[in-house]
Amino acid sequence: MRALVYEAPRVMSLREVDRPVPGPGEVLLRVAYSGICGSELSGFLGQSSLRTPPLVFGHELSGTVAEIGAGDPGSATEGARVTANPLVSCGSCDYCVTARHHLCRDRALLGASLPGGNAEYVVVPAGAIEPVPDGLSLQDAAMAEPAACAVHAVTLSGIDAAGSALVVGAGPIGLFLIQVLRAHGVARVLATDRNPERRRMAARLGAVLVGDHGEQLPADVRELTGGHGVCVAFDAAGTAETRRTCLAATAPGGRVMLIGLHTDATTLPVNSLVRGEIAAQGVFAYPQAAFRTALAWLAGGRIGLTDGVVEVALEDGPGWYQRLVDGDPAAKVLIRPTGAAPAPAGVTA
Repeated sequence: MRALVYEAPRVMSLREVDRPVPGPGEVLLRVAYSGICGSELSGFLGQSSLRTPPLVFGHELSGTVAEIGAGDPGSATEGARVTANPLVSCGSCDYCVTARHHLCRDRALLGASLPGGNAEYVVVPAGAIEPVPDGLSLQDAAMAEPAACAVHAVTLSGIDAAGSALVVGAGPIGLFLIQVLRAHGVARVLATDRNPERRRMAARLGAVLVGDHGEQLPADVRELTGGHGVCVAFDAAGTAETRRTCLAATAPGGRVMLIGLHTDATTLPVNSLVRGEIAAQGVFAYPQAAFRTALAWLAGGRIGLTDGVVEVALEDGPGWYQRLVDGDPAAKVLIRPTGAAPAPAGVTA
């Protein structure tokens, strides 16, 4: 089969590799779409300890069941349209038995510690697949993973309809955060991004734009919130600068939700956290319930991305990794490894 293989920093090649064989409790998926995640860009640059070459990236995916391994197939049936939770956990530790599989100490991730979806076929655990609802395209189903990140972050924040929020970073997760916040009834959603096109996307989703990243942004936020700052700030970029910006823009008693993983070491004014009783909350991935909620909300039209979604052939994938690193404003790039995907049930192609 054909696959994109990450071979060295900034080097990703189209290769012929062996088609994987599903083992007991596994299924083989024919990949329809595989999204490029922002976290994979640092891997592409050689800056991620989770991704070492040679490796097939891709943890946002959708497709059809091509083959079922021995043992319990779960809900898998050949030909079924599915997406998959890419986090593979042990299933038996304290975190797993309390529905916090994403915190499992032995978790593995497709496209990082396991081969991912930037290929014509990928093997996943049978228990990881989720049926794609009738009427939902496989293109949209491939975005359940970043949507689930947003669902989990908003739920964990505890924000209510009377609260105010700031989203820093209008990439895919940031754009989904805006939609999930508004779906929760939050009327005052502010957003910012350095990229002018992504700022326009955020505005079209109903966010109030504030100034570009920088020292002026917290002052702009306070001006729009009666001098107080927001109840919750969501850092969907993950740089030292955006983390400090979120803290400075948060009202006393508020919360900063740290989602982005771009930069590790960050110096923060901790005295501001103490004096303002501001909580800093890490947000990693999502529990299975959030993944299923995201899929249902996509199917119901409550959330979704249309602006800036680009479909590309497998052989064009390496060029798009580089384009995104260089700042291309695409909201989501979906690699199409096996040609045109089947239309959803009840919908003509």
